[in-house]
Amino acid sequence: MAINVNDPEADALTRKFAHMAGVAISEAIVIATKEAIASAKNPMTSPIAVLEAARGLARPDKFDLSVEAVESLLLEFMDERGIEICDLPPAREQPV
Repeated sequence: MAINVNDPEADALTRKFAHMAGVAISEAIVIATKEAIASAKNPMTSPIAVLEAARGLARPDKFDLSVEAVESLLLEFMDERGIEICDLPPAREQPV
């Protein structure tokens, strides 16, 4: 399976970490991802991200289900993994 990185900074950081750890690039990605997951204290996402994911996965070339059905699957997936859905804090009013 191939991983395609189109972000120059992500590519440079991955290569640097792989070199420092003395591992292949794919192994560096696995190590860094596992560490990021382990260090995430409060995994969370936003309602907008859930909606975007549901819309993308509902497409005919993906799950080919209604957005509502996919959203239900996503909510179950996140609940099983302890991922919380958090709204952004309200915008502060600016003095006029």
